[in-house]
Amino acid sequence: MFSLVVPIYNEEYLVEELVLRSVNAIAGFAADYEIIFVDDGSTDSSLQRLLLARQNNTRIKVLSLSKNFGHQAAFTAGLEHAVGETVAMMDGDLQDPPELLPDMYNKIEKEGIDIVSGKRIGRTGKRSIRFYTFLFHLLFKKLAGIQNIENAGNFSMMNRSAVNALLTLREKVRYMPGLRSFVGFKQDFVEYFREDRKIGSTKMNLSKLFILGTDAIFSFSKFPIRLCLILGMLGTIFFMAAGLYVMIARILGTPLTGWSYTMLSIYFIGSIQLVFLGIIGEYVFRIYKESQGRPIYFVKQYYSGDNSNPQL
Repeated sequence: MFSLVVPIYNEEYLVEELVLRSVNAIAGFAADYEIIFVDDGSTDSSLQRLLLARQNNTRIKVLSLSKNFGHQAAFTAGLEHAVGETVAMMDGDLQDPPELLPDMYNKIEKEGIDIVSGKRIGRTGKRSIRFYTFLFHLLFKKLAGIQNIENAGNFSMMNRSAVNALLTLREKVRYMPGLRSFVGFKQDFVEYFREDRKIGSTKMNLSKLFILGTDAIFSFSKFPIRLCLILGMLGTIFFMAAGLYVMIARILGTPLTGWSYTMLSIYFIGSIQLVFLGIIGEYVFRIYKESQGRPIYFVKQYYSGDNSNPQL
């Protein structure tokens, strides 16, 4: 059994092409398969189009969530419902080409790889988003100390052992590429050029990418909080030296005059404190989210098996 997990959020114009290309790609290497489309609270006709597609192919399953829980939660829901010995994750906007699935599958079945990720060697789209993505991957690799992550997103394939290991990680603030790299196992890449989406508008604007990036860094790296300590120590040393200089200048009869030095020092210390409080607050917020113990998602209906019996 092979499973493909695809989150969907307001992709009504892409559903038909997505289903067709995914089925054609999988049919080339797997006779027994399932495609789990996770409808992440779509407000358009995406769910209806998915249900229409599964009338023609019962290997298509539709997991309808009770609301929009987010991209990473939708992937988690799909992985937890997938039963395949090999499981792939793919975005639903066709920027991840389904035609690469056979290459990934060959690496797992023939080369003994446990986790195969799609590695982007280039991409089209807005220059600002490309720059932000490049900067994030560069910083994340350096700060988190996690390998096999550079230019790799959600597009991936895993064997059952790797999937089971990934599903044991239950944190609420999730970054799937980081979690996938964290579990270890034997990992490899399939390189591809990521095209811009041809239909519809992107769901990941700069603000959402920034939030995802901060979630990843604060979840996997202690560098931001350590930076606070380092800057605090440097600031203490600097102002102790400045205070000593003022005392010596007063003793020598050349005291510093004017209010500008005092005001600049106050503003500098105040701004540094606000930055430190913000960084600490980010960690405290994530501790709060984890301590709540809330489920990552809620399922409204799961359309599997025959068409007439959706599971609640």
